[in-house]
Amino acid sequence: MKNFEIYTLGCKLNFSESAAIAARLEANGWHRGGIPEIIVLNTCAVTQSAEKKTRNMASKIHRDNPLASIVVVGCYSALKPELLERWTGVIKVFGSANKMSCVDFILQQEPKPVPPFFDAYSTHDRTRSFLKIQDGCNTHCTYCTVWIARGKSRSDTIENVLKNIQNIADSGIHEVNLTGVNVGDFGHGTKENLLKLLKAIVKQNALERVRISSIEPELLTPEIIRLVAKSPILMPHFHLPLQAGCDRVLSAMRRRYTTQEYADKVLLIKKLMPDACVACDVIAGFPGETDEEFEQTYHFLEELPISYMHVFPYSRRPRTHANLIEEQISEEVKRERTDRLLELSHAKKLAFYSQCEGQTRPVLVESEPVDDQLFGFTDNYIRVSVPLDEKLINTIQPVTIEQCRIVL
Repeated sequence: MKNFEIYTLGCKLNFSESAAIAARLEANGWHRGGIPEIIVLNTCAVTQSAEKKTRNMASKIHRDNPLASIVVVGCYSALKPELLERWTGVIKVFGSANKMSCVDFILQQEPKPVPPFFDAYSTHDRTRSFLKIQDGCNTHCTYCTVWIARGKSRSDTIENVLKNIQNIADSGIHEVNLTGVNVGDFGHGTKENLLKLLKAIVKQNALERVRISSIEPELLTPEIIRLVAKSPILMPHFHLPLQAGCDRVLSAMRRRYTTQEYADKVLLIKKLMPDACVACDVIAGFPGETDEEFEQTYHFLEELPISYMHVFPYSRRPRTHANLIEEQISEEVKRERTDRLLELSHAKKLAFYSQCEGQTRPVLVESEPVDDQLFGFTDNYIRVSVPLDEKLINTIQPVTIEQCRIVL
């Protein structure tokens, strides 16, 4: 039996695909653990910081495992394969579209044709699974290279998604997170769409909890929001990338909605589900963003009932239109704007948590105890702790939220 290890950086989609790679290797007699002969590094390149983490991880892997051969896959390797091929210890590089071909390479088998879409889901976590339902993106935002690395939008079929969900449920997992580059674009080019998929999942009723990962605001329809509001299976938890609260900047980013359209979606969610979690992404310091335009973003978010934000300083990416804009914002200004938005996010999160104090909500209890406490997430994505009791592990329990605090 040969040993391997796999390290994953980046999004939930990457984690689901790493799980698929690991499952195929294990099915062919390889063992994950021990002293590895082969190490797979699944990379991310969404920002300069992500690329730096990939470089640091590759160096650490080689330093800790000097005799292991490294195979690199993912978005970074799709964008800069020649660079990665020169890294010490790296013997082969695969991109995003053909990353599953790394299994044939490791097994020394004849390469199989790579389908336009390959499904994947994780099972290493006993409580939840990340299930890939979509890949690629047709949006081409001016700051983003993901569409370059991942290619055009493509999807699984409803039939196969339901089959995978049943397999996940049969393994004892209680929650699935539907993942993709652009989940809202599920079914693009076919007669299927995300609403039809969600209705089919609700009808199947195989799992207790289903979450929708990040979804573009223009693709989150009122029908989907209403379906989530009335279904006990679909969790009241939304992640809506905003990126900017100023229409001029949104247009420069090539986003496909206005601030008013975004606000309308958030307000409808909160009207139908007052305790729903609504998270968003924000970019601080997009090229050409004036102080006045940043203040528009800040006050837009301040007034909107957002639960918390993921804040990113703008990162210049080669091969993008935004990289060519002359009015680049200084690193100092980007840091100042990022810090202000993070402070606002912390205040938003505390207010959201405090709103739920005294409520009893269903919690999926996880398996890793810390200091005689078990942890889990409510349906609306609040992380709570309960006293250690092994009988609670991997069960859904009613938990009364007594006291909330933000851990920075």
